[in-house]
Amino acid sequence: MQLYGGIDLHSNNCVINLIDENDNVIIKKKIRNNIELMIRTLKPHYDDIVGLVVESTYNWYWLVDGLMEAGFKVHLANTTAIQQYSGLKYADDDSDANWLARMLKLNILPTGFIYPKEQRMQRDLLRKRMQLVQEKTKHLLSIQGLYDRHINVRLNNQEIKKLTHEKINQDFKDTNTQLTIQSNLAILQCLAVQVKTIEKSLLSQLKLDERYVKITSIDGIGVVLGLTIILETGKISRFNKVGDYASYCRLVSGARYSNGKKKAKVNTKNGYKYLCWAFIEAANFAIRYNETIKKYYQRKLAKTNPIIAKKTVAHKLARSCFYVLRDDLEFDVDKAFGYSK
Repeated sequence: MQLYGGIDLHSNNCVINLIDENDNVIIKKKIRNNIELMIRTLKPHYDDIVGLVVESTYNWYWLVDGLMEAGFKVHLANTTAIQQYSGLKYADDDSDANWLARMLKLNILPTGFIYPKEQRMQRDLLRKRMQLVQEKTKHLLSIQGLYDRHINVRLNNQEIKKLTHEKINQDFKDTNTQLTIQSNLAILQCLAVQVKTIEKSLLSQLKLDERYVKITSIDGIGVVLGLTIILETGKISRFNKVGDYASYCRLVSGARYSNGKKKAKVNTKNGYKYLCWAFIEAANFAIRYNETIKKYYQRKLAKTNPIIAKKTVAHKLARSCFYVLRDDLEFDVDKAFGYSK
């Protein structure tokens, strides 16, 4: 007998449905979030279970990792792509879990990629760096605003980083304003140290990775962007073709056509925001420092607006990364951005 399981995961509990080939429910149970309890519940049916489906919620790591370590075949459901039957009059956690199991049985389950555990931790550390950089920007802007507002002085980033308590006290007589800026500056300096620490750690882990060396040879992709692209992409083999990868990077326009006519737009935010950010940033640098890419951008700019022109460059860079990673090629800027009508 073949069994299919669906797990509706919540913050403090999960609901499991285990069904057979005829949709008969073998297990229907609500379990508090505990991996030992889950494995104990499923163990008697271990040999018959074809697969288990877990929703891609914010807290799926512990459950998916635990089930996989116990030897179960686990699928991560892409919740944004799942559609319930519109004729349902009533739905609850049991029906949600049952539907996950039935989609697996029918082989129509839209799945997400289960990133390898060790690399997932590296990726999450890099995302923490991005969060800290964003916080740094907030404090930089706060200090800029205070100087601009109180004494009509506009400081750039380098001038802010060189500020001292003595300089702040000299510029501002009010103790409250002094303390406000000193607090911003102290947090800014702390964040800068943590960002550097994270970068050093990740570089030491990836410095021997041939993929990283290849990626950073592409114009516009430096240390941080290279780390982002490698860790957010994962195995390039999971993408069947270059268009799939470009779409995953949010660099392909979305639309629905019928009889040669555009009928509607689709969700342009499908895909990974981190890769989209990385390739847009890479495009900015590539346009600035590579003459061939700059000329390509200018040709596109003559026909459209700056946003689309820049995204076209980012799209080209993403396609180049795909081939560099998949086929172990050297980046050829003329082949990627050479003139074509």
